[in-house]
Amino acid sequence: MTTAAQRPTRVRHRIIALIFLITSINYADRATFSIAGTQASGELGLSPVQTGFILSAFAWAYVLAQIPGGALLDRFGTKRIYAGAIALWSVMTAMQGFVGWFPVVSAVATLFVLRFLVGLAEAPSFPGNARLVAAWFPGPERGTASAIFNSAQYFSLVAFAPLMGWLAHSFGWRSVFWAMGLLGILAALAFLRYIHSPVRHPSINQAELDHIEAGGGLIRMEEAKATTRTFTWPNLRRLLANRMMLGIYLGQYCINVLTYFFVTWFPIYLVKERGLNIMEAGFAAAAPAMCGFVGGLVGGFASDAILKRTGNLDLARKGPLVAGMLLATAIIACVWVDAEWLVIVLMAVAFFGKGVASLGWAVMADVAPKQLAGLSGGVFNMFGNIAGIVTPIVVGFIVAATGSFDWALVFVGAHCLLTIFAFLVIVGPIRRLELPA
Repeated sequence: MTTAAQRPTRVRHRIIALIFLITSINYADRATFSIAGTQASGELGLSPVQTGFILSAFAWAYVLAQIPGGALLDRFGTKRIYAGAIALWSVMTAMQGFVGWFPVVSAVATLFVLRFLVGLAEAPSFPGNARLVAAWFPGPERGTASAIFNSAQYFSLVAFAPLMGWLAHSFGWRSVFWAMGLLGILAALAFLRYIHSPVRHPSINQAELDHIEAGGGLIRMEEAKATTRTFTWPNLRRLLANRMMLGIYLGQYCINVLTYFFVTWFPIYLVKERGLNIMEAGFAAAAPAMCGFVGGLVGGFASDAILKRTGNLDLARKGPLVAGMLLATAIIACVWVDAEWLVIVLMAVAFFGKGVASLGWAVMADVAPKQLAGLSGGVFNMFGNIAGIVTPIVVGFIVAATGSFDWALVFVGAHCLLTIFAFLVIVGPIRRLELPA
């Protein structure tokens, strides 16, 4: 008879719930200036060009800091680096609320620097999430766990955008930065209190540890922190010279082209190409966001169900990914559609598919070398977020040259097909990359 003491605890479920909440705050902090920027620009006298530079500061820093951030996780462990990152980006967020109070300092320069520092501080977050999933979850549960924290990017828009809008309307734009900064500090304290290595967590029992380890969970990852720097050129070359890793990196870049089209040009497309007003565009953008959130959960559950049923890691990860990317090509059909409601439906289908296909972090937990989990995740996230620099610029050039979004939609849809090519042709069998001793 199974006693209560023999039943596995479920501490890992609390861990992923907290990661989901922190990642939601992470994405909300990225969007603070998007919400408060209109009021702030008016009060501080910012031009559209200056506002554009301020908005770009985060993405440049975030991309540049991915590899160093991942290496820091490998060198000093997830808990210290991640908790410090949450506290730092929260302080930098709160400080944006004081801009303009000291007239001797340029508001543009101050906001740019603070946004840049937020990007630097947030760099370890997703590689840290991947390390925690690799340590806390067996292989057949990683797809769901990764989908949960990855879907926070969609949930964040639904949960925090209305809150930040209400704060800006009721208490002024500065309150958005102060409230989100305080919330982040509380999240950092919660992270320090509740996040531990599996073998050190006070609430876990041996049955859950055995369950995680038997499924390939790296329960001693944090105890085996690198004693030397992992960010070395030979280590970086090992990752970039591996065909499987390169295919995964390319696939993540292509998937994120769709993401960044949505967060940068999609509302403008609805207004300029489809004739919606700003309020209508805002409500219309919520539907694809919700579908992306649901699709992310569906993809994770489906991937793990396939793995449990078949034991085939390739089928479990690539099957939902290919199906999701095929659905995402529905964005191209908007070129031939006139009805606004049908455009929203097609976009919702596309983002549902994108959500289903968002298994990149689960794949990274499956393949990253044990010694370089943080560095591998940093390179992966760096490649993925280069799309945040490339996509807005390319779409802008296409629209300027053609006067239409048609070829821009084709550009985005073509990357869905390129994602499928990357995973089916370039990646090959999904397996953990083993480095020489």
